[in-house]
Parts: sequence; structure tokens; C-alpha cells
Amino acid sequence: MLRSMRDLENYSIRATDGDIGRVKDFYADDGTWVIRHLIVDTSVWMGNRKVLISPRCMGRPDWGGRILPVKITKERVRNSPDIDIDKPVSRQHERGYLGHYDYPYYWSGAGILDESAYPYAVLKGGGDVNSDGPYGNGHERAQSGSREDQQGGLHLRSCKEIIGFHIHASDGDIGHVHDVLVDERAWTIPYIVVNTNNWFGGHRVLIVPHRIRDVSSTKHMVSVDLTRQQLKDAPLYNAEEAFCRQEEESICRHYGRNGHWNSVPKDQVRPPSR
Repeated sequence: MLRSMRDLENYSIRATDGDIGRVKDFYADDGTWVIRHLIVDTSVWMGNRKVLISPRCMGRPDWGGRILPVKITKERVRNSPDIDIDKPVSRQHERGYLGHYDYPYYWSGAGILDESAYPYAVLKGGGDVNSDGPYGNGHERAQSGSREDQQGGLHLRSCKEIIGFHIHASDGDIGHVHDVLVDERAWTIPYIVVNTNNWFGGHRVLIVPHRIRDVSSTKHMVSVDLTRQQLKDAPLYNAEEAFCRQEEESICRHYGRNGHWNSVPKDQVRPPSR
């Protein structure tokens, strides 16, 4: 199932012994477009502190109650390392956080993503992280991530931050980021919603992350290796209507890519919806 990031904001995070706080943002790896952490506001419990919660510990969501249960205790969250989310999260900080929860690293020094690259793969034993799937070539992206690691950098990207960023096609601007769609099973980002209101009538279209060439926080820009005509010709997206498999297959054909459902076990696949 696909969920709007806007809709997921303010969902309650419920530990095994009570509520922790509410979802405020997501950190995604902009090499693989996998959600690595949820940013949770704990002001109702721990003052003004925000903490990171990994999808690895997620239980079965209560969509009607807008609750995301997690398999950790409040005390473990209280004792987690402090991370200033207003600054880039370094690899060193993330190692401390992952170590606190006894989670394996999702990267390796050899430059190949390990089996934990996708949270779903760890929880359900599914997904081929090195396949040329809907999020790009695993080997190529992993090597890029490894180089960044060696240089002390990290490709964690705030999903909320990129909302409103300009979309820059290969031949000029074409719109702005309106929303991010989240695959609730794999905790990946299969699509970014683009609003083209300044170009051709306010249509909204989806782009697949593997066509993103660069994300610049300083320029507030997402550059894609697509032409404006390619985006204009993309199937229209209407968030108010059910997003059926046929429509999604049409989008994937347009961009020459496999569907996001190919990254999870076949027996777990359901037709996506809003």
C-alpha cells in the first residue's frame, strides 16, 4: 500500500508500554530511497526532544487509529543517543544510534549493501537489494554511499525538507515537489509527486526516484534526467482517486522501470492505494 507522507505526519508512535510521540518527518537515504528513520516529536513525554525511530522495529500499523506501534520500550527510547536533527546526521552519530538498539548497519565498508539495506528484507526475508529494481542499481548506489562514508558524509535526506523544492528537468524547470509516497510494507519511496501548475494547467505527475540526478538543499532543487516533455507526457496522478495496479504499471512503463511491488515477496503484494 502507498501512503502520502503528508498523511503520515502526526501519526502516534506507540511503544510496548505507552505512547512515545508523533511522527514529524522521515529520513530517507537518497541513494536507495529507503526510509532509514522516522523523526518523532516526544514533547508530550520528554519535553522538546526529538528522537529517531527505525522502521525495523515497526509492528502492524493501526491505520484507522493513526497509530504506528513499535517493538521497543519507552525507557529504551529515553536512553537513546541525542541527535540534533537541525544538523546533518553523521555516520558516527548513526552508528551510536544503531548500536543502542542493536540494529545491524545497512552499509558496509566494501561498498556493497548488506542484506539489511531494505528494512522489509530484515523483517520478512524479502527483497533483492542488489537488483536493478525500482530504486536504482543496488551495486552502483552502494558504491556511491561507501565513498560518501569514507569522506565522512551521509546521504540522509529529510522528506519534509524537499517538499516545495523546484523540479529541474534536463531542459529547464517544470514544477515543484508536492508530496512523497511511502510504501508501507517496504518503507521505501517509490514515487515523488510533482505539481506542474506553472507549466501546464496544474497537473500532478509521479516521478520515480531513480530518475533523480541530484538534490540540492542550497538551491532548493531536485534535478532529474528527464525532459520537460517526458514529464508532461507522464500519466496524471490524482490523490483523491484509488491508485490501481493498472495505473501504476502505466507509470512504470513510461519511465521504463519495474513496479515497486517487485521489491517485496510476491505473497505479500497487494495492489497499491492512496
